Amino acid sequence: MSRDGGAVDLTETPKGLPVPVDDGAADHLVGRPLPSQALPSTEGGRVDLSKESGRVVVYCYPMTGRPDVALPEGWDSIPGARGCTPQSCSWRDHHAELGALGAQVFGLSAQTTDYQREMVERLHLPFAVLSDAGLDFARALDLPTFQTAGMTLLKRLTFIACDGVIEAVLYPIFPSDADVAWVLATLGDKG
Repeated sequence: MSRDGGAVDLTETPKGLPVPVDDGAADHLVGRPLPSQALPSTEGGRVDLSKESGRVVVYCYPMTGRPDVALPEGWDSIPGARGCTPQSCSWRDHHAELGALGAQVFGLSAQTTDYQREMVERLHLPFAVLSDAGLDFARALDLPTFQTAGMTLLKRLTFIACDGVIEAVLYPIFPSDADVAWVLATLGDKG
C-alpha cells in the first residue's frame, strides 16, 4: 500500500529516482571464489553456489515489495533501492536466452524464503531465489549492503561466476533491470 492507502505499483519504476554511484564496494569481487554456504532456495532444499558447475549468474537485490504492503519510509530516496520487481521480471523474460548461453540464474536477497516464495509465485519466476537472511554469504564475500527501517539489505549487484569463481560484476545497477542486457552481452562475448 502506498502512504495514501492506495496499492503500490511495483511493476513500474517511478521517474526521478536517485542514481546510485560506484562507491568501489564491489571492486574486490572479480576472481574471488564463492563461499561454500548452503542457502535456502524457493524451490526447496538448499543451494551451495560454490559447488554449481558451469556458469552461474546471481542478481542480488535489496528486497521485493508486495502490492498490499507499504514500502519502507523513504525507500524511493535511497539510491538503487527501488526496482526489484522490474529487475526480477526482466530475468524471467530473458530466462530462455540465458539458458541457451549455458547460464543458470539465481536471485539473492536478505529476505526469508517464505517471503521470497510469494514473489516467485506472483511473478511466475522460472528460477530459484536464494535467501541470505543471516547475511552470512554477504559477509563472506563482503558484498555491499545498506540499512533502512531496521533492516540490513543487499545493494543491487549482479555477478557471473564459472565453476565457483566470480568472473564479472556489474555494480551499481541503474535502472534496476539494466543488468540482464549486460549479462547477455558478457556471456555472448565469452562464447
